[in-house]
Order: sequence, then C-alpha cells, then structure tokens
Amino acid sequence: MNVADQFLVKKMNLKTLFKEIIRKSPISRAELSKITGLNKSTVSSQINTLIEKNLVFEIGQGQSSGGRRPVMLVFNKKAGYALGIDIGVDFINGILTDLGGNVVASQYKETAVSSAEEAIAILFSLIDELISSVPDSRYGLVGIGVCVPGIVDKNEEIVFTPNSEWIVKDLKSIIEQKFSVPVLIENEANAGAYGEKVFGAAKNLSNIIYVSIGTGIGIGIIINQELYRGNNGFSGEMGHMTIDFNGPKCSCGNRGCWELYASERAFYNPSSKKSIHLTRNELINLAQNNDAETLILLQKFGFYIGIGLTSVLNTFNPQSVIIRNSIVESQPIVLNSIKSAVTSRIYSISQNEYDLMPSALGQNAPALGTSSIVIERFLELVTE
Repeated sequence: MNVADQFLVKKMNLKTLFKEIIRKSPISRAELSKITGLNKSTVSSQINTLIEKNLVFEIGQGQSSGGRRPVMLVFNKKAGYALGIDIGVDFINGILTDLGGNVVASQYKETAVSSAEEAIAILFSLIDELISSVPDSRYGLVGIGVCVPGIVDKNEEIVFTPNSEWIVKDLKSIIEQKFSVPVLIENEANAGAYGEKVFGAAKNLSNIIYVSIGTGIGIGIIINQELYRGNNGFSGEMGHMTIDFNGPKCSCGNRGCWELYASERAFYNPSSKKSIHLTRNELINLAQNNDAETLILLQKFGFYIGIGLTSVLNTFNPQSVIIRNSIVESQPIVLNSIKSAVTSRIYSISQNEYDLMPSALGQNAPALGTSSIVIERFLELVTE
C-alpha cells in the first residue's frame, strides 16, 4: 500500500471511530474495536488523535465484564459552537448551539422593514448578540447557518424569495465578509426537515416530508435519510402547485397555487372579516370558547392544507408528514380537519402507512437544521 493509500485509510478510520463515539458515547476503546472491526492499536492511535484535537475526552471507568474496568470516551460537545439563523418574512430567529445541537442562547427580532440595508443591520445586530454569548472553547464559533423562505441554488445563492423582497442574492458572502467564519445558506423548509431529522420527530425515520406553512408554503424532503434538494437546489416548492386552475394569480406567476388557500396569508386574508384582525392569542381564546365562526375558519384552513397534502402523500409515500405551523400546533381542530381531508381522498391502502403530526421543534426547527448542517461540515473538515 502506498503512502497516499495509507493516509486515506487512516483518515477513513478516524472518521469511522469519531462517528461511533458521537452516536454511542460514552463508549470504550474495546467496544469501538468490536463495533468497527479495527484492531486495538489502530483504535488507540486514532483516539489519541481525536483527544489531541479536543474532540473527545476520557471520563471515569465503565462497567467491566472481567478484568480491568475500561476508560470511557465522550464526544466533546463544547469544543465549538454554531449559529443557526431563520430569516422569515417578518422575523429573524437565531440560536447558538454547541456541537451536540444543545441550545445555549437565542434571539428573536421582528423585521417590519422597508429596505435590505435596514434588514441586514437587524440581522447583523442579532448575530453580534449571539456571538457575545459564545463560551470559551478550542474552536470557538465554527460557522453560521442561515435559512430563507425561498429558492436557494446549489451554489447557495438566493434565487427567488416571493414573499421577502429585501433578501439579497449574495447574502452568504455579505455575512462571511462581516464575521469571517464559514456561512451556509439553505432553504427554510429544507432546514426544518433536517432539524426534525437530527433532533426532532423524525429521528428514527428514513423518509419524511416537512411542510412549512407561513406566509407561503414550502416542503423539505428527506429520502433514505438524506436531504433531497433536486438538480439545482429547487426542490420542495409545492406551495406553488395548482389546486384550482381557475384560481387567482400568484406572485410566482402561476394561478390557483396551494399557498393561496392554505398559508397563513390566506388564513389572515382581508376577505375574512373575522380572521384579519385576530392575534394568535385571540384566536386561541376564541377557539377554546367554541366560537362558531372561528372554528369554521380553522376547519377550512385544515381542509385546504389537506387538499395539497393528498398530492404530496401520493407523490412521495413518506413514513411521516411533519407540519410546522403555529396554528396547527396549537389548534387540534386544524390537524383533525387535515386528516379528514386527506383520508377522504387518498388510497385506502396508504392510510395506515404514514404518520401526520405537528413539528416537535416548533419555530426552532429551521434554525436547528442549519446549525446541524454547519456542525457536520465543521466536523468533517476537522477530522481530515
């Protein structure tokens, strides 16, 4: 075996051992040898490298099955930190996490702005506040992940944000120049799907659909445990599939798009005298008091969500559909209405093959998703 091949094998062994430690820590060297099939001297040598990089540390002795009690190895989650930023239509939600995805600090700002300059100033202020909360560590801030409600291409350039005019195409380079750390740009629904896959309701699932319902609708797709982005990164724009070919014109140029009927913008539409002036708390109170008009609005909202989900389920046949929307999460009548609409339209043989549930992570799902992708990229580089 030549030197180049030896180096590649060592690198692969290091990554394999590190992944097992992350998955199963605390774990002993002997157990790692057994799981990976690597001999004890190789395991010992590679573990020493991980300890030198401050990615792994030793803790007290574990249980013995005979002989000396083993020293246990643990992933050092506090060796570095990552930022996850979710830029919504009228808000920015930011979290600071350690390398294990545990939230250390968070910031939320509303963005009723009129220009890109004003919005970027708010974004930079939020990032500065979160960076000030980064604890001392070997690697410090390892990167910033940002997700936006729009189309992001494979080069992480923002192509189109139909509901947010201020978001600029080269946001990645603008943030990198300001903060001098690696920056990731991702679609918001993709990020939410990944957050649920790594930390939330889809931890043990391989094929899921994450539906983000806000001002518009987007979906994130996990296939065989991998985030599916499509050929150019444009997958998941199912908010713009037609559910009424005679429907009104959408901002995307199409007519009768799903999000014209099933988004929060549709729910809080001026055509509905009841809903246009409701705050979320008022909505909850009216629903709890069985206000008839409010319950009808909520049922109609769920019905239109279900109409679109029927096509999604027929297309992807996922194990689970996870819905991220504050109204769905707080109002059981909406989820029941969604299920009723889907059940009456989908193949009977498919009805028991999937779960339909609200998000387990709520508004932090997209930010956690971008943070986790940033962490994975960092860990991949630091173990090269």
